[in-house]
Amino acid sequence: MSNRLADETSPYLRQHADNPVDWWPWCDEALAAARAADKPILLSIGYAACHWCHVMAHESFEDEDTAARMNAAFVNIKVDREERPDLDQVYQLAHQILTRRPGGWPLTVVLDPHSLAPFMAGTYFPGEAAHGLPAFRDVLTQVAEWYAGNSHKLRDQKARLDEVFARLAPDPAATPPEGDALDRAAEALAVSFDAEHGGFTGAPKFPHPGSLALARRLATRGGGTGEMARFTLRGMAAGGLFDHLGGGFFRYCVDERWEIPHFEKMLYDNGALLALYAPAAVDHGDALMHRAATATVDWALAEMRSPEGGFYASLDADSGGVEGGYYIWDADEVRAALGGDFDVFAARFGLDSPPNFRADGAARWHLRLARDAADEEPAAIARARETLLTIRRARPRPGLDHKRLTAWNALMAEGLLAAGRHLGRADATSAARECLDFIRDALWDGRRLCAVHDGERARIGGYLDDHALVLRALLTALEDEWRDADLAWALTLADTLLADFEDGERGGFYLTAHDHETLLHRPKPLADESTPAGNGVAAHALLHLGWLAGEPRYLRAAERTLCLAAEPMRQYPMAHAGLLATLADYHEPPEIVILRGEPGAMADARERFAAAGTAVYAIPADADLPPALAAKTPRGDIVAYRCRGMTCSEPITAFD
Repeated sequence: MSNRLADETSPYLRQHADNPVDWWPWCDEALAAARAADKPILLSIGYAACHWCHVMAHESFEDEDTAARMNAAFVNIKVDREERPDLDQVYQLAHQILTRRPGGWPLTVVLDPHSLAPFMAGTYFPGEAAHGLPAFRDVLTQVAEWYAGNSHKLRDQKARLDEVFARLAPDPAATPPEGDALDRAAEALAVSFDAEHGGFTGAPKFPHPGSLALARRLATRGGGTGEMARFTLRGMAAGGLFDHLGGGFFRYCVDERWEIPHFEKMLYDNGALLALYAPAAVDHGDALMHRAATATVDWALAEMRSPEGGFYASLDADSGGVEGGYYIWDADEVRAALGGDFDVFAARFGLDSPPNFRADGAARWHLRLARDAADEEPAAIARARETLLTIRRARPRPGLDHKRLTAWNALMAEGLLAAGRHLGRADATSAARECLDFIRDALWDGRRLCAVHDGERARIGGYLDDHALVLRALLTALEDEWRDADLAWALTLADTLLADFEDGERGGFYLTAHDHETLLHRPKPLADESTPAGNGVAAHALLHLGWLAGEPRYLRAAERTLCLAAEPMRQYPMAHAGLLATLADYHEPPEIVILRGEPGAMADARERFAAAGTAVYAIPADADLPPALAAKTPRGDIVAYRCRGMTCSEPITAFD
């Protein structure tokens, strides 16, 4: 018998539709039911590709006894954190306050039904007591008993929580931090850098695209950050974080060597990493990075692209009930399949070494480059890939979360545009354009974005990240090909950010719009997490759009955001890479070149500038432009204006 989640469109929620738990989605009716019955709310937050979410579901939510305890004492609400990042951010922060340790997924929080303030928080609880954790059903019993005798104490708990939320809000500085904040950021990168394997900090090891982008941005200041980024990008591309057969990167590795991943593949990771790998491959002339970027494009276009032009959210970690089951190998199976090509393949990908993974009690191999692969791959490797991919495609496939998330699609569009520009992948450029067109056609109402498309309709009012990331992607697209409609949309998005999300008094941007549902807390995200912080993206996009369009309102909003984040950037540079990269541009504006004139002449000039790494906007003579940009008028076949920040050169008409 199905519960209420059977009618939901989220694949994650529908995964729990047949649980014996009387699940609700987050809705007014569920909250009202909890208040009317004076039952605490058991809030469970996860996502479709989450391995430990599946484990907890199997151990507890599918268990009749556990479900009976949940149904008797709680109103149970299940939330997809990818659709409701507002709820996830609020209760992850509350978890951190209550437990004094980081959260994660699944997130398990028990709420006062009247104030929605949490009074118990945890993440994964096992079905039976293990690993120092109590059995989940015992936790349920203890929490229900506590609530029955202590609910009168929850008002004071809510007040204390509100005080902590208020103290966490930084006081804005009068001006953005000076350039020495960037030097401290470079030092922080160096301190946390793993010089043996690459990456930052130890196991578990995440790719942290924002930190790598900051390291590349700060390379001109010295300190070796550029080499840190290059070494890390090579290490990830050679290790097990990368899928050496099918392309694409997994979410993170459980070890410090980049060898064994947690096998889910997320769209946001791959979009952000592609935007790094494509230019780095060219900058360093690196064949390994080039192969990783090319294979990631191939994977995204083949496996993650929807017929309408957008991209799906994720691939599950599990396959056939086994974590990583789709990707791991038995050496004898590979030997039988490859025949005479086995020795070459085994030496390259570690199958001649001891097994590095266990599944269902058996030793297996997860592929990683075991030999230096700076050279071109021999023909035997190409043949082996195709043979093993054919075998792999016959296995039970990982589950696909088919929803299309606006923010994640914008990240993939940026990555594909980078691949098109730096790797000469016209198909990537075309796919990025179609992705942005899909967002405009299916997720944009003329003033504000929706956050999710479920395959039939757009749903859920868009968040800060949706608007900021689409704006940044549009600026990248304008460098590739000027379309007046893209500029007009970018300007409207920027105005929406200022009108609907900005804190006009203290600076910065809220995660939710001003007319959004009132929650326990209204986050203003400054720190990067699994995706870049919305304030860092918004400040970056508004700064660059303000320079391009000559619009002081956007520049002031970006500056106010940097003022708000001044102290967090100084104290915790590793957590604020996106804002620090924007601060670097604020102090050292990158050069842009604006070309006006005939399309043929501009195309030749644009290629030469772009090859040198300079941002170029080739604007047709008949373009519809805002006044400051229109003032850069055409002259003859072609004219160039070289600009840094708000300062531009006189018109340059001599081609050389």
